[in-house]
Amino acid sequence: MYIQRTLEQSIQQLAEFYPVLLITGPRQVGKTTVLKNCEAEKRTYVSLDTLENRDLAKRDPALFLQRFPSPVLIDEIQYAPELFPYIKAIVDEKGDSGMFWLTGSQQFHLMKNVSESLAGRVGILRLQGFSQSEKTLIPCSTPFLPTPEYITGKENTAILQDLNSVFHTIWKGSYPKLFNAADNLWEIYYESYLQTYIERDIKELSSVNNELDFLKFMRTLAARTGQLLNYADIAADVGVSQPTIKSWLSILSASGLVYILPPYSNNVTSRIVKTPKVYFMDTGLACYLTGWKTPETLETGAMNGAFFETYVVSEIIKSYWHNGKNPNIYFYRDKDKKEIDVILEENGTLYPIEIKKKSNPTPDDIKAFSLLNKFNTRIGAGGVICMAQTHLPLINNITVIPVGYI
Repeated sequence: MYIQRTLEQSIQQLAEFYPVLLITGPRQVGKTTVLKNCEAEKRTYVSLDTLENRDLAKRDPALFLQRFPSPVLIDEIQYAPELFPYIKAIVDEKGDSGMFWLTGSQQFHLMKNVSESLAGRVGILRLQGFSQSEKTLIPCSTPFLPTPEYITGKENTAILQDLNSVFHTIWKGSYPKLFNAADNLWEIYYESYLQTYIERDIKELSSVNNELDFLKFMRTLAARTGQLLNYADIAADVGVSQPTIKSWLSILSASGLVYILPPYSNNVTSRIVKTPKVYFMDTGLACYLTGWKTPETLETGAMNGAFFETYVVSEIIKSYWHNGKNPNIYFYRDKDKKEIDVILEENGTLYPIEIKKKSNPTPDDIKAFSLLNKFNTRIGAGGVICMAQTHLPLINNITVIPVGYI
């Protein structure tokens, strides 16, 4: 059964405007599937995962594009960046919208070639695994903001879950193949996924020499999801240099597997921590890497709060990416360790968000929100995303928001 994706609306809009459409995202999140579902006309399909196709594309790009003429969908375009100048030439000659639809699992190898060859000719979208709203078969066309308008709109459409259900969702992850799969396939799937990612993408498209060290790095990083990035600690645990850790982190980030959340700052105060935080975009993958083999052990384990926060942050980010937008998302932490989990910035207004794995937050949970007053910036509505089963006013313009509303 095909699950409708929120990104479909943005795909249709950009495909009618640009001659080239590129969707990036991790492997197996459904990039090809959603594009095939959006086809309004018969379109040639070719995958560069196939060695024969890849060899031809790299060796003779002109012949490749003759064999697979537009309108065409080229899968895993990162394997043959040699195609980009030839695509540019065809686009410049004909100029029709929707000529080339491309997918890529590796932004780090892709974006430079795209920006150099196809600037102004390509619309770029990001896709991740299923969002919470997509899993409930109600794609949300509005990115998350803790405003009364957004919350009211979710009141009758959100499907709320209890604690056990939420942690089962967190544990299982968001990859489409796992959506209706039995739980006993979870470990096999992620083991295969990691092997494919490291074998195909890391070995072929990066300078990583030691695959076992890279896997150890991924496990070490997953154990720190939701934490401040400490390159020295990670390097010591993995047994490699800090520059190597930074290089490997950039690979994971550009692959769409992790998100580096920057701290909010407008240079008003020097007391702000300038170190970013790291979040895995798929909580199921992070669970597998850190050895949480069941949702029950995850829910009662030492990392349950970190995984709940990671899940919320990733869902907020997906609500923007899947609507064709990039979120202005930050966190706040000062040298006194006072922290605001998430700050969304929209049209010059800051929206503070606290994330709590409980059902009854109190005004004490949002004391840090007042720290934003020193920035001389407009402060909008705030929220506490938590396990409550209905939205409620907490204090002033701060609302208790069920996690199912994201």
